[in-house]
Amino acid sequence: MKQFDHERLDVYKRSIEFVVFANGVVEGLPRGRGHLADQLHRAATSIPLNIAEGAGEFAPREKARFYRMARRSATESAAVLDVCLHLSLITQDRHGEGRDLLLQVVSMLVRMISNLGPGAPGDREEKAEGEEEEGEEGRTEGGQGQGQGEYGARAVGQGGRA
Repeated sequence: MKQFDHERLDVYKRSIEFVVFANGVVEGLPRGRGHLADQLHRAATSIPLNIAEGAGEFAPREKARFYRMARRSATESAAVLDVCLHLSLITQDRHGEGRDLLLQVVSMLVRMISNLGPGAPGDREEKAEGEEEEGEEGRTEGGQGQGQGEYGARAVGQGGRA
């Protein structure tokens, strides 16, 4: 069977897993939390949609733009899970499960963006998640090590590939 380009990407498959996970969270939210349900549903769904759009692009700048949007939606989804956890709407275990999926997705997206070329066209305008300002190399939160961001991948624009 023929496949679209995005269907072959592990990051796309993992993001679909997160959409299924997020749907379970949404279905378990109590009445009166529709705003959180809507926000999580939109952010989670946006991840694979932007990955698919990026995979369908030919120009590296456009690919990177869609992959960055997917990354932002993944971090937004993580924030919604944090809110749900702190409001005691989900368990620590459910939060950790969703967070682990999202960390994998973000890590893959950061690598994909950085692999699109030196400086990944357009990345000067928008730093990758966890990237430090010039001159701050080696001073990361959580002590991940020199030149690495929160996700353990070398941040985009710091002269190396993940």
